[in-house]
Amino acid sequence: MEVANRIVAEILEGVKEKVQPGIETRELDELAEEMCRQRRVKPAFKGYRGYPRSICVSVNEEVVHGIPGPRSLKAGDVVSLDFGVKYEGFYGDAAITVGVGDVSEKARALIATTEESLYAGIAQVKAGQRLSDISHAVQTVVEGAGFGVIREFVGHGIGRSLHEDPQIPNFGPPGRGPTLQVGMTFAIEPMTSLGSWQVRILQDGWTAITQDGSCAAHFEHSVALTENGVLILSRL
Repeated sequence: MEVANRIVAEILEGVKEKVQPGIETRELDELAEEMCRQRRVKPAFKGYRGYPRSICVSVNEEVVHGIPGPRSLKAGDVVSLDFGVKYEGFYGDAAITVGVGDVSEKARALIATTEESLYAGIAQVKAGQRLSDISHAVQTVVEGAGFGVIREFVGHGIGRSLHEDPQIPNFGPPGRGPTLQVGMTFAIEPMTSLGSWQVRILQDGWTAITQDGSCAAHFEHSVALTENGVLILSRL
C-alpha cells in the first residue's frame, strides 16, 4: 500500500502541474492514464462500477466524481483531482484541490480549510480512539471556518478493495463507532462547500454538484495506523 499510494501521489503531482487555463479536463485524464502505463499500474477508478475514466476532475460546484471531457479550464476555476491505483493487489487513493490561476479569496480559504480539516482528522488516528473522533475533528475545523461539510459522501477503509468498511463520515459527535487498532488502513476525505452541504447527481449518473451551486473542495489521504502512530501513505 505504501508503493501504491506513493504512485498515486506522484501522478497527482504530475497532473496538478498541468492544471492551467485552456487545458481540457480530458487531457488531465490522458496524462494520468499514461503515467499509470509508465509505472505499470492499473488506474483504480476506470471501469469501477462503470466509471468511464481514470481520474475524477471536479470543477467549481462539482463536489466529486466529475467525468473528464472537452471542458476547458479557465482562470479562477477550482479543480478537485481524485485518483487511485491498484498495485500488486492493493489500492492507493488520494485527492487534492487546486486553483486555476488567480482564484477568489473565499475559494482560497475553502481550499486551505479543507486541507486543514483532513490533517485534523488524520491526527485522531490513534490506537484506542473511536472512529467518529475523525469525523468530529473534520467537522469542527470546516464549520468553525464557516463552511459546509458534505454529508452525502464519506471516507472509507481501503486495502485489497478500493472501498472497504468502515465508512468514515466527515461529521458527527466524537466517541462513537469502532475502536481504532494498529493495522487498520483508511482513506480519509473531507469534502466541503462555500454554502450548503446538500448535493445532487447530474444526468451522467456520476457528477455530484452542490445544490446551491456554491464552490466545493476535496482532499484525501490514505493512512495506516502503525505501532509508531499514523503513517500518511499518499504523501510525497
